[in-house]
Amino acid sequence: MSLRTTQQDDSSSEIHIPAEIDWHMLDKSKFFFLGAALFSGVSAALYPMVVLKTRQQVSSSHYSCINMSCAIMRYEGFRGFYKGFGTSLMGTIPARALYMTALEVTKSNVGTAFVELGFSDNTATAVASAAAGVASAMSAQLVWTPIDVVSQRLMVQGSCNSGGKSILSNLNSENYRNGFDVFRKILCADGPRGFYRGFGISILTYAPSNAVWWTSYSMVHRFIWSSFGSCLGNREQNLDNGCVGFRPNSKAVVGVQGLSAVVASGVSAIVTMPFDTIKTRLQVLDTEENGRRRPLTFVQTVRNLVNEGGLFACYRGLGPRWVSMSMSATTMITTYEFLKRMSTKRQD
Repeated sequence: MSLRTTQQDDSSSEIHIPAEIDWHMLDKSKFFFLGAALFSGVSAALYPMVVLKTRQQVSSSHYSCINMSCAIMRYEGFRGFYKGFGTSLMGTIPARALYMTALEVTKSNVGTAFVELGFSDNTATAVASAAAGVASAMSAQLVWTPIDVVSQRLMVQGSCNSGGKSILSNLNSENYRNGFDVFRKILCADGPRGFYRGFGISILTYAPSNAVWWTSYSMVHRFIWSSFGSCLGNREQNLDNGCVGFRPNSKAVVGVQGLSAVVASGVSAIVTMPFDTIKTRLQVLDTEENGRRRPLTFVQTVRNLVNEGGLFACYRGLGPRWVSMSMSATTMITTYEFLKRMSTKRQD
């Protein structure tokens, strides 16, 4: 893939960055097998940030990440940062497979269709990225929502029994032994619908979040290469078309991918944070009516947030979410591109 730029002396130059790998170019079995292993490792590294974000979102009071981390370490130990991880990992593998399939198929087909309709490469890339983000999010949520409902209840469990003033005083107080116990109790109390609490708001959160992320990523990625590509690559002479060429090394490619991912994560986190907070509370918290526990409604959740601090309350956990999304996105995109290149079919 090449991006053409114009330098101050009006001579044209080309930035030769690695070509895009489409869905039909991949060895699917290798793609899914390596993807399961690589992304399981990424999930394990970032899981503590997810636990912090979740606990901040369901708290009725504001606590800093440092205070929350110290409380978890003091009362629950290091294992407190990995509550529900086994359950989460079980769902992450099939959900990630659905996500990657929908992402690649949609991006390849939509991008090709828009180019054939006469749109520019930049427009086709932006539209294909947005469509792929929406399609992948909606597909993955079929698996991720039930896993979220179960794993998040395990994440927030136990801090109410820490002795003294609880740092999280309004959590779902049900005691669970493990993920299977959560599954059984939800099924008995709410039926199968209980596993899809917050499914609608999950779609409203992750579909635009993915669309914003992938669109922002592709635009920032192209902007960096077109603006600074000549500073990041090795100069090449005597090209057949008479242009000066710049070919970036692998470190520059990874660096640009990482920076693009961080910027895209910041934009996506700010835009969708209120939806994510509402979703988490709907999936975790209950209310009592006539002595019976019932799920909170959307209206009750929003009213509680307004009473606790309005819009500011919706952005509790923004710091951990931004850091988590940035770290996840950076490792995800670099791992993802590496995975695609490892899974490319050999040309005979």
